[in-house]
Amino acid sequence: MAKSLLIISRQAPWSGPSAREALDIALAGGAFDLPLGMLFLDDGVFQLSTAQHPDAVQQKNLTANLQALPMFGVEDLFACAHSLACRGLDSTTLELPVAVLDDAALSALIARYDQVVTL
Repeated sequence: MAKSLLIISRQAPWSGPSAREALDIALAGGAFDLPLGMLFLDDGVFQLSTAQHPDAVQQKNLTANLQALPMFGVEDLFACAHSLACRGLDSTTLELPVAVLDDAALSALIARYDQVVTL
């Protein structure tokens, strides 16, 4: 049985390649039916915002990659409640439906996975 993998994405979509790399890992893992989840934490929650303007900072829009996650079998998507609140984001207006977790639930989530990758 394959080990489960949690990908924690902590970077904003415009702050470098980490956000794209996290999505690429998730899509590749999903394509091979690996049991995986993805957690958006800290500035990583900005990836879920519908109000992105990547052209303003000469970046590529990650929306298509995000929307492809469920098609690749990556359906366990999570976001940190504290990260969303601190950045003025509302879970009802995000690009994808995610389970919003408090700090205690985040600890339990991370403990549930065999391996954790943070980008």
